[in-house]
Amino acid sequence: MAKISLDGHDRGIKVVSRMLRDAGMDVVYLGTHLTPESVIQAAIQEDVDVIGLSFLSGEHLTCVEKIAKLTKEHGLEDVLFIVGGVIPQQDIPSLKKLGVDEVFPAGTMIEDIENYIKSKTSEK
Repeated sequence: MAKISLDGHDRGIKVVSRMLRDAGMDVVYLGTHLTPESVIQAAIQEDVDVIGLSFLSGEHLTCVEKIAKLTKEHGLEDVLFIVGGVIPQQDIPSLKKLGVDEVFPAGTMIEDIENYIKSKTSEK
């Protein structure tokens, strides 16, 4: 779980990280102001099943495009890629086209996120 770029609003991602941890998942929260490269390097080092990004700054399309490119370059296509935060509905198809598996807009119930992750990671 990470925040990329200048987006420092981290309350939501901290809550989601803690709730997923409470649900029995191993969660690595990397923090804020990260680069796409640092997120990918951490994903490789931690051998993650999921990359989760949170956005509130409006940079989601640009940042997701960079992360998607890096996941392909590093052979991480089998890693589940989810995005959450303040995401306009009209941007969700573009995010999925870029390679995001699922988008969880602000207000999504934690159980929905948890169930999605569990169902998709068990498939892999």
